[in-house]
Amino acid sequence: MNPYENAIKQFEEVAKRLHIEEWIINRLKKPERELAVNFSLRLDSGDIINVSGYRIQHCSVLGPTKGGIRYHQDVSLDEVRALSMWMTWKCSVCDLPYGGAKGGVCIDPKKLSKTEIERLTREFTRKIADFIGPEKDIPAPDVYTNAQVMDWMQDEYSKIVGKDVKAIVTGKSIANGGIVGRETATGRGGFFVLQRFLERTGNKAERVAVQGFGNAGRNMAKFLADAGFKIVAVSDSKGGCFKAEGLNIEELIAWKMQNGSVVGFDSTEKISNAELLELDVDVLVLAALENQIRKENADKIRAKVIVELANGPIAKEADGILFERGIEVLPDIIANSGGVIVSYFEWLQNLSNTKWNAEKVDSELKEKITSAFDKVFDLARLNGSSLRNAAYEVAIRRVVDSLRKKFKQS
Repeated sequence: MNPYENAIKQFEEVAKRLHIEEWIINRLKKPERELAVNFSLRLDSGDIINVSGYRIQHCSVLGPTKGGIRYHQDVSLDEVRALSMWMTWKCSVCDLPYGGAKGGVCIDPKKLSKTEIERLTREFTRKIADFIGPEKDIPAPDVYTNAQVMDWMQDEYSKIVGKDVKAIVTGKSIANGGIVGRETATGRGGFFVLQRFLERTGNKAERVAVQGFGNAGRNMAKFLADAGFKIVAVSDSKGGCFKAEGLNIEELIAWKMQNGSVVGFDSTEKISNAELLELDVDVLVLAALENQIRKENADKIRAKVIVELANGPIAKEADGILFERGIEVLPDIIANSGGVIVSYFEWLQNLSNTKWNAEKVDSELKEKITSAFDKVFDLARLNGSSLRNAAYEVAIRRVVDSLRKKFKQS
């Protein structure tokens, strides 16, 4: 399914159940602002290619918009629209003073050199510079972008405005005003949410499969392994590996760095991404891309709990099937919110010109994300609904109440 259509259906289902006014529903179905840019990029070879990119701001009623920028060959306008909407709900459910935004450049970064990625980043920053700002819209890393990319963005933006502006992006390197723990925040937050879910339900879990072994999936796997969970399977874009007795995650990380994939690691059985989804495990962590579980394969999922560490990995039609089968889904807008929560801490750090230590970041993240999860969990159990529906209800109510208040006062 088109991810934007999926995002709208999720929103409409909750909005109509809450009897929200039609004007608010129509307002929130569409982003406030959309920027599409096209530019040329010189490659190291001297050849020139043309590149498209986007920055979408969904809703700013709660504060400046916030969201990552991804570099991926499949980036599309509707994907970025969907991601910006999900960011609005994610910021809202975690009680952050942000609205949602997202950005993307349609390019395969794996085919670019470091110098080409830098030129790409600086040119994209110039194209969107008037659209962003520390109190307007604050980008962050996402798929195939990282602290180095954010440092280039921060530097280029500072050159454009003529002063050093640290708070223009989050996810920067520590030396450039970044915050400790940002690199691992999404995985750490997902771990805290799963841990809290197991505490609240009294459920036991041991065997885990992780789809996606980028930053989020890799760190989630490490935190789980350190806590005593048995990671039996992981996968990346090239395939997966399975070992019934459990994988050594530290060694697997080293293998991936050396070989570029988890495939072929330590006498493991090679499996596909599709096969990994259908393994008989206690916990399935989805840390890859959108629409991995659809109505066509939802009845084949055997995990008891699914953690959505990626954005929108379960299609709308599959949600109902999983709920009816008693499979608990820890939804993306809460499960993968660790990144934006710690980005918020970095933004505060930059604005106040202070430094947070690792202990403060970790404790504040755990407190904020578990508090948000408890609110969602309590509402889900009260309503007899899925955790996703409850999370959306909490998030949407906050945004809607702010919109109502704004127009009542005007």
